[in-house]
Amino acid sequence: MIRRLLCSLALLLIASAALLSARPNRHEKSALANSPASRKLSFIYQVHVPANKDVQGQLRLWVPLPREDGYQKVEDLRIESAVDHTRGQDAEYGNSYALFRPTPEQLASGFDVTVRFVVTRLEHKAQLISVSAPGGTNYASDPMLQRYLEPDKLVPLNGVIAELAKEHTAGDTDPVVKARHIYDYVVSTMKYDKSGEGWGRGDAVWACSSKRGNCTDFHSLFIGMMRASGIPARFEIGFPLPEAKTGGDIPGYHCWAEFYLQGSGWIPVDASEAFKNPEKRDYFFGGHDANRVFFTYGRDIHLPEQQGDPLNYFIYPYAELNGKPFTALDKHFTFNDLAVSFAHAQ
Repeated sequence: MIRRLLCSLALLLIASAALLSARPNRHEKSALANSPASRKLSFIYQVHVPANKDVQGQLRLWVPLPREDGYQKVEDLRIESAVDHTRGQDAEYGNSYALFRPTPEQLASGFDVTVRFVVTRLEHKAQLISVSAPGGTNYASDPMLQRYLEPDKLVPLNGVIAELAKEHTAGDTDPVVKARHIYDYVVSTMKYDKSGEGWGRGDAVWACSSKRGNCTDFHSLFIGMMRASGIPARFEIGFPLPEAKTGGDIPGYHCWAEFYLQGSGWIPVDASEAFKNPEKRDYFFGGHDANRVFFTYGRDIHLPEQQGDPLNYFIYPYAELNGKPFTALDKHFTFNDLAVSFAHAQ
């Protein structure tokens, strides 16, 4: 009896020790709390060019590929298709793509393209510390920063955009304060509304007058006002990852923005998500959560061998038949979490 009691006591002590060792200590808890949230997932980007025996000529198909940066790592990228392809980058932004050149027989019978990859996405939470340079900031030495101070076709920096920027940053000298006032104006004035027509083009003047639209319209207005205020800002586009799901279809793109702050670098902003989640308004000024996959930068994108007008933005497949846009393309996007360790943004 005593022996069995001692054995039971020993087993209880061993189990207690194991449980205690499995729990993070105070320092480990602090490290976990301060570590960025992340998601690791497989992503599939599919394009189908339907069979059409009446189509004659030369077809070119460009498919965007995901980018890597300090907050996104791409692994095991595979491009599957019966049609040969080459890979390249656009000259201005360095966005990667795969270019397909089907034979007349392949074009007549139709073909598929599947891009598969594994991506790890980290939360990006920036420190909002600005450093003023004597005599002001000069971005001329960096061509890309200078580009992000220039207008886009649908994002002019004069007229009503310049007037709004001046009005809402009057008296501000700190770039962080300017940026926050512009962000607050966009979030409080715009409404996320995809009804009717006109939305989704990223037309900053239309967004200004309509005061509604999707993420493209929110961030076009934000970027225009920032650039008009002398602060470099850039457009980024990719796909949203549903926070409450670990896999499934993704119906469409999501875009966001960053602005450049001397002393801190690129600062993340997501004005449309801030509108949809008012409790995270402070978070999305200086924060991007891990629920996104980044593909390309910029507007007015011209791809090598492209004969048509520059692309408004580049996230969906783009094709030309005999130098003219060819829109008979089907697309489908899916994801599946491989490991989930992301936390809710605070």
